[in-house]
Amino acid sequence: MELEVVSQNRCFGGVQSVCTHPSNTCGVEMTFAVYLPPQAEEGPVPALWYLSGLTCTHENVMTKGGFQEHASDHGIALIFPDTSPRGEGIADDQAYDLGQGAGFYVNATRDPWRTNYRMYDYVVSELRATIGDHFPISNRHGITGHSMGGHGALTIALRNPEIFDSVSAFAPITNPTQSDWGRKQLSAYLGDDESAWSCYDSSILLEEYGWKDDILIDQGSQDQFLDLLKPESLASVMAKKRQPGLVRMQPGYDHSYYFVTTFARDHVEWHAERLWRTQQ
Repeated sequence: MELEVVSQNRCFGGVQSVCTHPSNTCGVEMTFAVYLPPQAEEGPVPALWYLSGLTCTHENVMTKGGFQEHASDHGIALIFPDTSPRGEGIADDQAYDLGQGAGFYVNATRDPWRTNYRMYDYVVSELRATIGDHFPISNRHGITGHSMGGHGALTIALRNPEIFDSVSAFAPITNPTQSDWGRKQLSAYLGDDESAWSCYDSSILLEEYGWKDDILIDQGSQDQFLDLLKPESLASVMAKKRQPGLVRMQPGYDHSYYFVTTFARDHVEWHAERLWRTQQ
């Protein structure tokens, strides 16, 4: 598939790239970023995917998250997709939490969204294949994300354990079928039949399928969106299922990138340990 490199910058001994490519899945040109650590010069390395939250693009975490230094230290690549299709003629909404910048990592089935809003398939299939064709990435993948992106990371990993070897999240939306950050978007993208929503709810998926390894969740105790995120829902399921993992309530932290940056090292180290452990 055709790929255009928009920019490349040296970063902690590695290379931070921003690329565009025509997406058959989303029907529009998509932008993503990839960080390759210096170890990638010697051969394929594992990759950690980071899915961003509402209103974000690939650029927010690339410039604010501070993940590159940690990825360089541990020899893993970083992949930063966009959060939705974008551009003139792409369906949108005046609200910040629906439409462009708010794809929710679902495959929309309802007009006007279903033509372009297929971020689940884009991440799981098309972008993964594109990355594999153009970058020295091994077959070991971890996934994380923040807020809406944490929701995406959890649901994508839980549905694709054969693809992803590790999963974590920062302040994820854990029970969107029961939250205003979820019910609005799922009904818009998928329709009013709530039985179609459950495959995009990590609390439901974890209870039904479990996860093959441990899970790491960080949540700020002063997060202004705590009631919408519902971390207690996923924690309850983990306890009920005796699912290995940690749900850490971090005192005093809010929902901002200051929170994400503070715990970025923990998450990169955590994924690197699991990804290199299974490296073949």
